[in-house]
Amino acid sequence: MDRPEPYPGYDVLAKRRTQSWNRATRHVVDERLAMAREPAFFDPGEWRTLTALCERITPQPKDRPPIPVAAMIDQKVAADARDGYRDARLPPLQTAWRRGLAALEAEARGDYGKSFADLFAAEQDALLQAMQAGRLRMPAWGEMPCELFFSSRVLADIVAAYYAHPTAWSEIGFGGPAGPRGYVRMDPDERDPWEAIEARSGQEARAQRKNRLVR
Repeated sequence: MDRPEPYPGYDVLAKRRTQSWNRATRHVVDERLAMAREPAFFDPGEWRTLTALCERITPQPKDRPPIPVAAMIDQKVAADARDGYRDARLPPLQTAWRRGLAALEAEARGDYGKSFADLFAAEQDALLQAMQAGRLRMPAWGEMPCELFFSSRVLADIVAAYYAHPTAWSEIGFGGPAGPRGYVRMDPDERDPWEAIEARSGQEARAQRKNRLVR
């Protein structure tokens, strides 16, 4: 059974021409919506592995255009947009991603004789669970702990990319950047009038009507 939509009728892009967003916010949103879907950093093999990896970490519904998570990761890595901190056991951003994808591919071929992208979902998940638990041992990992790559690069980068996209904002009822309007009611279970309403059981139609008016 499909999970009910938590914020029915809500579309964050309806705020585009309202006082909720200024020119700078619109520029950032437009860049994300227009992002190229082809890699600028990763080679074709790496891109295929990365795409399959993103699909397992953030599986997406089939009834809407997908968020280009792999492209957002590629853009970050191509720009070498580091976080400003890292565990000393983890190499710099570009090296970590290249090494991690190569090692994941080596693990897939070693265990199943196929590329990671060609595995069944259950097989992909088994490798990712082993990575998370620190049980992968292929030489391609070098000195980089596989569990650290999983927590600090795979999870951190992929989830951050997904929720940086306006499509995800609509799914979670987020109104986008706080400027210029800002958020005033900050206590639990409080919402500003320009924030989406979460649908309660039996009140989905009411939430949908109200969310279509949210600007």
